[in-house]
Amino acid sequence: MSFLPNALRSQLPKDFSVSPMGRLAFAVAAGVVVADQLSKWLIVHVVDLPDRLQAPVAPPVFNLTMVWNHGVTFGAFRNSGEVGRWVLVAVAAAVVLVLANVARTAERKLLAVGLGLILGGAIGNNLIDRVLLGAVADFFDFSGLYFPWVFNVADIAIDLGIACLAADMLVAQPGRGQP
Repeated sequence: MSFLPNALRSQLPKDFSVSPMGRLAFAVAAGVVVADQLSKWLIVHVVDLPDRLQAPVAPPVFNLTMVWNHGVTFGAFRNSGEVGRWVLVAVAAAVVLVLANVARTAERKLLAVGLGLILGGAIGNNLIDRVLLGAVADFFDFSGLYFPWVFNVADIAIDLGIACLAADMLVAQPGRGQP
């Protein structure tokens, strides 16, 4: 880390060790990134959804519908242009670094899994897609069930990760191990 300025280097943890649950978190994150990017590659290059725009799967309940999300959740900030894109990338990178630092010292399984799901989703959606494609590829469309948003694997992982963190907060008891 000698390439970093002294002021920044002094703010970094002295020990970058990773707990066993931290390794689980990073493994979950890697699995989410692979599943997310593989599903997007299949949708874009095999199903050819960008040209078809929609492919019926179980109409009218479920279809694959191509949506390029230039914003964040529910399309917020979608009209912010290139500056907005790179601001979102910077914010996502900062969030990923903070979450990764928390994940590396995780001690409970539910916490580790939740952090891993969120990390993988953030890396897949907010870093890889935005940097390489300029937008996030969304395609799961359940509008036949009156669910108005189109989403992807990373979105599912982030939502499940938040649920895991909430559950961990409810069941974790100070001074005790994994319940």
